[in-house]
Amino acid sequence: MRVLRTPNSRFEGLPDYEFAPHYVAVDRGDGVALRMHYLDEGPRRAPAILLLHGEPSWSYLYRHMIPVLVDAGLRAVALDLVGFGRSDKPAMRSDYTYLAHVNWVKEALDTIGLDEITLVGQDWGGLIGLRIVGEEPERFSRVVAANTFLPTGNNGARPFWHGSATVKKHRLSMQAGSSTAAVRRI
Repeated sequence: MRVLRTPNSRFEGLPDYEFAPHYVAVDRGDGVALRMHYLDEGPRRAPAILLLHGEPSWSYLYRHMIPVLVDAGLRAVALDLVGFGRSDKPAMRSDYTYLAHVNWVKEALDTIGLDEITLVGQDWGGLIGLRIVGEEPERFSRVVAANTFLPTGNNGARPFWHGSATVKKHRLSMQAGSSTAAVRRI
């Protein structure tokens, strides 16, 4: 597996991103390690908030949340999933699988030593994090799912265009102040 690494100089001077980088080694699947980046701010013995980003983001997404969480006395841990941000990036698309991401995050959590976690999972971070919550519920105390989903596993994958012909039959309506949308037939 060929692996790319973004030079540290590319992360210098980013607005509102003055956090100390931390790294953990995770197995890339063949016994060789990948470097996975994470931020770890706040008291080490405080309740941990695990911030998992989606695609195409990285821990920079949480740069404004982290200080608020720390000011509240919490520990904020934001991982850069493998392939994003300061984490190593396998060069081949085939090196990225859902299961590989799940295993890399689980290994990082074991190495960092996080328990009693509040998961904040956004997009793919939610998909990965919710799988880990299902496998290791004793490790988590709370879950916040944002712009993500949890597949039921009872249907096979459909082509991406499957629903495009029926889109015109539905209309999205939202009420002021509502954080959810209701789809209804028209």
